[in-house]
Amino acid sequence: METFESGRDQFGVPQDRLSAVLAPLGRPISIIFVLITVFTFYEVVMRYVFNSPTFWVHETTTALAAFCFAFGGAYCVAIDKHIRVVLIYDAVSPHIRRWLDVGISFIGCAACALMSWACWTLVAKAFWMPSGQFRMETSGSAWNPPTPAIIKAVLFVMLCAMTVQFLLQAIRHIRRDPNQETHHGEPNEGVFEDA
Repeated sequence: METFESGRDQFGVPQDRLSAVLAPLGRPISIIFVLITVFTFYEVVMRYVFNSPTFWVHETTTALAAFCFAFGGAYCVAIDKHIRVVLIYDAVSPHIRRWLDVGISFIGCAACALMSWACWTLVAKAFWMPSGQFRMETSGSAWNPPTPAIIKAVLFVMLCAMTVQFLLQAIRHIRRDPNQETHHGEPNEGVFEDA
């Protein structure tokens, strides 16, 4: 066991090495939402004040938002703050809660693995022609950026990361002391085990 020295804050504590890499990216990536707001404001001003709409804002903001939401899933798993039915979760003993955590982690791992597999076919079509020649899928608009291919690749990478994160989380929950509180109590103090 080794200590992860990031300190505790309102964003949670990463519990494994992969999560320790992903969690600190949350704040910088969240700034992208500010850019989306700025770009959208710029588009509104250009369109309605100067009657000169842009051809790049809509596609750019859509792609940036898709990137943020794809990363958001991995971030929530990284800090172990994904959705739980707390009405049931809080009503059971720590021992049962531990096995619920194991089950949730394995179900999440399986779901993300299946979605990764399905997403790979989209990525393959977005990056290679049926003949095998490399080409990136573009939007087909007047601007025609390769954002569809990029977003599909980002989604694939995030789903693969979440698959590994859920697996590491399941291993951590299996190893943990059944009486150890990890949710709605005092979380693990930034400690993660090598899985």
